[in-house]
Amino acid sequence: MSVFIYLHVALRARLAELRGDRGDSPVPTAVIIFGLVAVAMAVTGAALAAANDWMDNIPKHQEPK
Repeated sequence: MSVFIYLHVALRARLAELRGDRGDSPVPTAVIIFGLVAVAMAVTGAALAAANDWMDNIPKHQEPK
C-alpha cells in the first residue's frame, strides 16, 4: 500500500509544479525587441547622416598650379 501512497504523492507534487508560474508571455518580449531594433535603426541612421555630412565637408581635390 505504501507504494501507491508514494506514487499518489509524487504525482500530486508533479502536477502542482506544472501548475506553477510558467514564465513571461512572448508578446512583451517581442515588443521589447521591436523597440530595441527601432532605437538601433535610429542611432545607425543618425550616425550615417553625421558621417555623410562630415565627408561632404572635406574639400575637393584641386589640381596644383
